[in-house]
Amino acid sequence: MAQLRIALAQMNPSVGDLDGNAERLIAWTRDAADRGAHLVVFTEMFLTGYPVEDLVLRTSFVDASIRTLEEVARRLEREGLGDLPVVVGYVDRAGLAPRVGQPKGAPLDAAALLHKGEVVTRTAKHHLPNYGVFDEYRYFVRGDRLPIFRLHGVDVAIAVCEDLWQEGGPVAVVGQAGAGLLISPNASPYEKEKDDVRLELCARRAREAGCALVYVNQVGGQDELVFDGDSIVVDASGELVARAGQFREELLTVDLELPVSDAEPGFFPYDAGDGSTITVERLVLSPDPVEPYEPAPATIAEHLDLHGEVYAALVLAVRDYVAKNGFQSVILGLSGGIDSALTATIASDAIGPSRVNVVLMPSRYSSDHSLADAEELVRRQGVNSRIAPIADIVDAFEKEIELSGLAAENLQARVRGMILMGLSNQHGHLVLTTGNKSELATGYSTLYGDSAGGFAPIKDVPKTMVWELSRWRNANSLPQFLLDAKTPIPENSITKEPSAELRPDQRDTDSLPPYEILDRLLDDYVEKDMGSKELIAAGHDPELVTRVIRLVDLAEYKRRQYPPGPKITPKNFGRDRRLPITNRWRETTD
Repeated sequence: MAQLRIALAQMNPSVGDLDGNAERLIAWTRDAADRGAHLVVFTEMFLTGYPVEDLVLRTSFVDASIRTLEEVARRLEREGLGDLPVVVGYVDRAGLAPRVGQPKGAPLDAAALLHKGEVVTRTAKHHLPNYGVFDEYRYFVRGDRLPIFRLHGVDVAIAVCEDLWQEGGPVAVVGQAGAGLLISPNASPYEKEKDDVRLELCARRAREAGCALVYVNQVGGQDELVFDGDSIVVDASGELVARAGQFREELLTVDLELPVSDAEPGFFPYDAGDGSTITVERLVLSPDPVEPYEPAPATIAEHLDLHGEVYAALVLAVRDYVAKNGFQSVILGLSGGIDSALTATIASDAIGPSRVNVVLMPSRYSSDHSLADAEELVRRQGVNSRIAPIADIVDAFEKEIELSGLAAENLQARVRGMILMGLSNQHGHLVLTTGNKSELATGYSTLYGDSAGGFAPIKDVPKTMVWELSRWRNANSLPQFLLDAKTPIPENSITKEPSAELRPDQRDTDSLPPYEILDRLLDDYVEKDMGSKELIAAGHDPELVTRVIRLVDLAEYKRRQYPPGPKITPKNFGRDRRLPITNRWRETTD
């Protein structure tokens, strides 16, 4: 057996910032060298960031990716780090002749091995995901080569992200060809309760490949996606050896005892078990094992509970959206209700309360306790606040144009949206909207009113979970949160009956069923794609099924115009769920 110390670089790259990502690769490789690592593994497409979407269809972008990779290899050598092998993801091209249906330029979701100033070998993702948030047949062609390089006597194979999730392909070939270690650079987005699926997957693939497996995952927010890290190392039997933390950057080092190989170098074709052939490229970096050393204790990070991980995902998403898009501050309307209270708290935890601005905009229908609850949150958190009553503005509008009923209610929301957007223009704040998933599903929001903004932190959070997250945050905190408040959300905001307060004595239940009933139905209809007959068979009230389906279907045009927000459920409104606005299909119970 031979020993290897592997450094898992669980990092937060920025899409398109090739120079910045390269600088951080150098810095983290130096840190890994200082820790005595024998191999550093960065994440999928680390140099370019992930996902880059249509940027890969630009020749200039792919050229820059390849050029940056080669310069990084040379720079590692110049800075005395060339002896430490580095595996890193980037965008390459396959060099295929153009043809109809093939992405322009034939891009590859690639990974490379850097050593002694050279790009020693390259590989690319074989299985291209085209489900959920993934659209990779649009962007990439598949790879057909599997490098296995010998490092200090151990044969190490590389397989990129989705190649673990699908049967056949590189993992099946590793099982045939044999390797002591399989490393997998990943950019696997977060969704609640996904972590155990990953661990089970890694354990199964390690057993299939017959070797230890190192799974290195990206962390950070990118538009609607959040990457949670949670990098994993398992041994050949699938037992967990080490695990990085969630929602934070970390350089995790782990010492492994692995079998020594004497297989001959060269190129060898294998049946991939999926109708394709993969060529194994065997090469040798260093044939002899390192001198035996005392291994360091492995680290297995404690896992967050369901509400802790969802809340941490939302905080990270807001923090990165603000930072990566160059905003210095955020602004939102604070009503005293639970949605705006949770959104303000997430923002304070993400960027600090001194950079959070809230506007209290009472109307003629606002209750005294709403204003008091909003002021209490301001006191607890220390955010910047101002009061901008809207009654006179609404009156002035209604003197010119007569509105009543729903139109008059929506006017109030639009006045509030106008105030927030005006202050955003004046001071450069990012406007955060405060709508939750239950409201978006049923169209219970006002276009150009409470939907006006740049980012929607709780867009994918059902109303019942809004309350659960608020209770969790009042009882818990994490080291990465920047708000120093033990109970940041007033209890009355959590316990009082929800109301938009746009007419006298209004309650959400005037227009919607109780949220605990509504959210169960929405979960079955939106997340599970059940039809009306299936919903009724699942125990939902037939009359309510008909009513809610109609509300959801008619509100598609609103959701298309809503700001982006972090995905935390298996099917968010946006990348996951794509339905036509102009659509005459209607579910029936007949």
